[in-house]
Amino acid sequence: MSPHNPSELIFLNLASKGVSFMDNWQKDFWEMVQTVSDEVERFFLGMSDMVDTFFEVTEEVTEQLHNTIVVEIDQYFQELTEPFLEMYWELEDIVGDDLDPAFPYPVEPSAEKNPACIGCCHYHGQAYGGNLLVCGMHPYGWDGENCPDWQSEES
Repeated sequence: MSPHNPSELIFLNLASKGVSFMDNWQKDFWEMVQTVSDEVERFFLGMSDMVDTFFEVTEEVTEQLHNTIVVEIDQYFQELTEPFLEMYWELEDIVGDDLDPAFPYPVEPSAEKNPACIGCCHYHGQAYGGNLLVCGMHPYGWDGENCPDWQSEES
C-alpha cells in the first residue's frame, strides 16, 4: 500500500483505532435484506393500487360504452320502425275492423276441435296468419281422442 492514497490512509486510520469492517457484515446484510423486502412490498402494493384503478376505469368505460350503444341501437330501431307503425295505424283507421292483421291469437281446444289436447301441457294453441299451431309434436293436432304425448298441465 502506498501511504499517499487517501482511501488507504482512511482505512489504516480506522483500523488503527480498532474499527473492524468484518464484525457487522451479518447485521448489515440483514438490514439490506429487510430494506429490499420493504421496497418489494411497497412496489407490489403500488402495483395492486394501479391494477385496482385500471379495473375501475375499465369498468366505467365499459358501462358508458354499453349505455351509449344501447341508447343508439334503441334510437335506430325506433327511427326504423316508426314509419311502419304510422302506416299500420293509418291503415287500421282507414280499413277498421275488416283488416286481419295476421297477429297471433289464442285458440282454445274444444270437444269439436282438438279434443285430445284439452288439459295438455304441450298445447300451444296460437293461430299465426290464420294457421293454428297446436303443439310441437303434432303441429296440426292429433286426429283421435287420446294423444300419445299428452301430459297434464300440472306436471
